[in-house]
Amino acid sequence: MTDRTGERREGSLIETLKDLIPARFQPGIPVVPVVRLSGVIGAVTPLRPGMSLAGVARVLERAFGSKNAKAVALVINSPGGSPVQSRQIYLRIRQLAAEKQLPVLVFVEDVAASGGYMIACAGDEIFCDPSSILGSIGVVGGTFGFQELIKRIGVERRLYTAGAHKAMLDPFLPENPDDVARVKALQREIHAIFIALVKQSRGARLKGGDDVLFTGEYWAGKTAISLGLADAIGDLRSTLRGRYGDKVRTPVIAPSAGLLSGLLRRRSAGATMLQSSDAIAGLPDEVISALEARAIWAKFGF
Repeated sequence: MTDRTGERREGSLIETLKDLIPARFQPGIPVVPVVRLSGVIGAVTPLRPGMSLAGVARVLERAFGSKNAKAVALVINSPGGSPVQSRQIYLRIRQLAAEKQLPVLVFVEDVAASGGYMIACAGDEIFCDPSSILGSIGVVGGTFGFQELIKRIGVERRLYTAGAHKAMLDPFLPENPDDVARVKALQREIHAIFIALVKQSRGARLKGGDDVLFTGEYWAGKTAISLGLADAIGDLRSTLRGRYGDKVRTPVIAPSAGLLSGLLRRRSAGATMLQSSDAIAGLPDEVISALEARAIWAKFGF
């Protein structure tokens, strides 16, 4: 009797000690680190940085290096942006997944379009909400034409270049058809890279033809699933619990905000004045950049 009582006490003590150990260090408890990838992709301006590989690389490495990780979950909410940064983030995710031999589960929130969808293709599976927007597999670029305005206000454009096409698409000069043709050829080349990436990632799951999938059109969740651009309707919590059990831990891996980074962000009074002055000087660029970022989101109704 005493032996059994002692065994029960010992067992109770072991359980108590287990409870004191953080769950991430307890063997047998599955962990699925969560990384949020949100916003316009690429450098907008120094005052409005967008998502880039430099900004997310460390977070991704920490997520894939998590102890007891069974998979890595990516929560994506992006209307797109830089094709270069989008592809580099995609490649880094796939490289880490291969190195750590971990599946990648993507959860789309409001939108994963254009470059945002390119990053979503890094997932082994893509889940979305019925109202999520996915797709927009295309390339877009634009500028403004001010040549008539400067004529009316009496401004003469003086531009000096070395190189026949150095001033291509200058907004203060009339549009040149040859320049437009060159830009469209460049866009077609980038579009082909995007299409190849989607086909490689989604493979036989794609159910639409090229003339449907790759026109730049975008769709809501259920239609995106029917076209093979996503795999299922599902939210992060329910999907991960259903797959890994109710005890699954889903720690959000966020950028570090340590003492050193805080000190580096502090500015002296003189530096603040100088940077404020620079910011005022660049205010038109900031306004235009903010409007462009807003326009990218507004395209998808957000």
